Amino acid sequence: MASIEIKLKMDGLGSVQKQLARLAGGELREAQARALNDVGNHLRRAMAREFASAFDRPTPFITRSPKFVEATPDNLSLRILPTLDARNLPSRGGKVGVDPQHVLQAQEFGGHRADKRSEVALRRAGILPNGYQTAIPREPYPGSDDGRGNLRGAFLAQLISYFQAYSEVGFRANMSARRKAKLEDRTTYSSIATRRQQKMIRGVAYFVAHGRLRDDASRHLEPGIWAKSGTHGSDIRPVLLFVKRPTYTPRISMQAIADAAQAEDYLAKRLRFRIREAVDQ
Repeated sequence: MASIEIKLKMDGLGSVQKQLARLAGGELREAQARALNDVGNHLRRAMAREFASAFDRPTPFITRSPKFVEATPDNLSLRILPTLDARNLPSRGGKVGVDPQHVLQAQEFGGHRADKRSEVALRRAGILPNGYQTAIPREPYPGSDDGRGNLRGAFLAQLISYFQAYSEVGFRANMSARRKAKLEDRTTYSSIATRRQQKMIRGVAYFVAHGRLRDDASRHLEPGIWAKSGTHGSDIRPVLLFVKRPTYTPRISMQAIADAAQAEDYLAKRLRFRIREAVDQ
């Protein structure tokens, strides 16, 4: 994703020329660095506001993502970008599995978004077809969503574990058969009315439906991960749908954010303030 880059300009400082003459070289560069960092915080807040208004129910993961590398007296430049670690721009992703800049890439330039870590895991396990990404149903499965159009982290981890999709060597998060049986809580009882045995899933069992992608028993369902419960697993609900990789149209512009925040004017204002501050110390 594009970043906002700010370089120091010494134009428009006529009102502080006398103060400039009184500063030593090191003091001036320190004042300049502080002014740049003031702009960094200003633009970081502007980016967060833009993300909050441009997207539908954005998560804190996105709205809190803007970071910047602080300017120093030895490096009087500034770059702001949504990333997990501003010291490593552009990053290759963080501990949560995907960097915000990768998520937002398609929102600025259009095109396809990067796969989420969960999608990579499900595809590697042979569950998510190539060319597809995941989406939650219009009516989320009870207890699965975070209220912002995403699955809760703990719920998503349970799904990946249930389908043995964790692949790291030595990783023990994949669900054991015993834990899966406890989650499903299956039981069998005899029905007096039908004189037949009834099988009941008192908890929940998950299964993958390939829908129209394959000619099998699930072809009447939408492709995705489904949950079943109740007598003979007759209560079936979608949990996570597989959809063709969507193409996004541009929705945000980093340069437009900087222009709206009047970054250059704000820099000149803060530079004059920081110079006077340095002289008064």
